[in-house]
Amino acid sequence: MTVQVAAVLPLFLFGGLAVQITGELGMGLSAIGWISGIYFTVTAVTTVPSGRLVDRFGALVTARVAIAMSAAGLLGIAAFAHDPVVLTVFMVLCAPANGLGQLASNTVLSEWAPQGRRGLLFGAKQASVPLCTMLGGASVPLVALTLGWRWAFVIGAGLVLLALVPLAGLGRPAVRPKTKGARSFDPQLVLFAVATFLGALAATPIGSFVTTFTVDVGGSESYAGLVLMIGGIAGVIGRTGFGALADVRKGGEFTIIALMLAAGAAGVATYLFELPWLLPFGTAAAYGLGWAWPGLMNHAVVQRYADAPALATSVTQTGVFLGGAVGPIGFGLIVDHAGWGVGWTAAVAAMAASALFIVAGSMVGKRLAH
Repeated sequence: MTVQVAAVLPLFLFGGLAVQITGELGMGLSAIGWISGIYFTVTAVTTVPSGRLVDRFGALVTARVAIAMSAAGLLGIAAFAHDPVVLTVFMVLCAPANGLGQLASNTVLSEWAPQGRRGLLFGAKQASVPLCTMLGGASVPLVALTLGWRWAFVIGAGLVLLALVPLAGLGRPAVRPKTKGARSFDPQLVLFAVATFLGALAATPIGSFVTTFTVDVGGSESYAGLVLMIGGIAGVIGRTGFGALADVRKGGEFTIIALMLAAGAAGVATYLFELPWLLPFGTAAAYGLGWAWPGLMNHAVVQRYADAPALATSVTQTGVFLGGAVGPIGFGLIVDHAGWGVGWTAAVAAMAASALFIVAGSMVGKRLAH
């Protein structure tokens, strides 16, 4: 979990401190979306090579590399980012750490986690992402508005380096047993990658735009913050809860994911009514169901591709990162040109299509198994 937080903290600090950063560097609001999109694009491009590195050199080595890259990028931003170009360069340098850290932590769980608790632990690991969002938000009043936003990045680099401490306690991994008939890549993974792309494409704009949408349809700014906070809490509960459910059921993860995506699409559809009182319910469903599946997905893929868990999850994570790159930028362009209704309709359609691709991938997997 600490590696996961360390790997993604630069992105969430940038998002949380965007108002202060754009004010000092003279950037427009659109620059926030473009820098985030570039970050996710670089992460996506480097994810499959990162999976090969994790499988070749081991999770502990690559996790330490990810931590070092993230800390160096944070310090570079604090010291040298005095214009948007330099800021973008350092964010790009941080981006590969995201994939390396995610895949290294997936492998750590596949090698150390007790079999009967893996679903819960994968869910808890992914729940650290919405917790990171809260950390980025808390940095504004605690650090940025008192010491300045650059000190928040310095403190963030110190927190990132603390992730080296629990790694030191892991020692050396036991030899991972080979699973007879296990695969590292097949058509099923391609379908799942399309599904994760569509799911992330639909879900990532919610965090970027739901507060603005809430105010536009008549809610106050404080109410908008409450809506987002409810979504974050629902995300933590959903990611850990469905992971624990997978441990109890011992199978059927892809069916659960498809149902979660369908229910999440129904939650996002409530935005089309543009009723402020409905937004907390729709946002809770969107985060707690429609965007709570990444941990369960990683758990299921690791179970089925036990010979090469990092490489296999790198394929599905690439879909997530590409969706994260395209989603906020594309959604913003749609809303600018066609309005909120068309944007949310596109999100609902993408999330529903993601559920269909999960079902298709599960059916292909059953045929391959036979």
